[in-house]
Amino acid sequence: MIEEKYALPIKWNDYEDIAMGLYDKFGDDFSEPKIYRIRFTELMEWVLSLPNFKGTKEECNEGHLEQIQSAWVYEWRDNQ
Repeated sequence: MIEEKYALPIKWNDYEDIAMGLYDKFGDDFSEPKIYRIRFTELMEWVLSLPNFKGTKEECNEGHLEQIQSAWVYEWRDNQ
C-alpha cells in the first residue's frame, strides 16, 4: 500500500479506492450480503473517516454510496 503521506486524495467518485480502503479497514468482517445491508448513513461516516479521503458530507449522494457498495463487494470477492 502507498505510504499515506504520498497517497493522492480520495474523492466520492473514486469508488475502487474507497472500496479498497473499506476492505483494508474491515477485511472479511463484512461479506457480500452484509455489505449490501449497511445503512447509507453509516457507510458515509466510514468513508469520511478513511485516510486521505477529502470529500464532504454535502458532496455525497445515494448514487455514490451505491457505487461504493458495489465496488466493495467486488473487492471482497477478489480477496476470497
